[in-house]
Amino acid sequence: MEKNKKEKLTYTVEEAGELLGISRGTAYALAREGRLPVIRISDRRWVVPKAQLERLLNGATDGSSRATQI
Repeated sequence: MEKNKKEKLTYTVEEAGELLGISRGTAYALAREGRLPVIRISDRRWVVPKAQLERLLNGATDGSSRATQI
């Protein structure tokens, strides 16, 4: 990583949806329901913390036999 390049700490809801393989609309629906972790910067600006998204995904792949629902 370059010295001056900072690592991204948050994703847009759209970016998080792409990473999860879901549509933009579904990502926003999950965010509204509280099932996708978001920080509301304003009424129109929501961001998904990278660490929380990774934690959510790690919980889904922890080897348990039950599927994790987000």
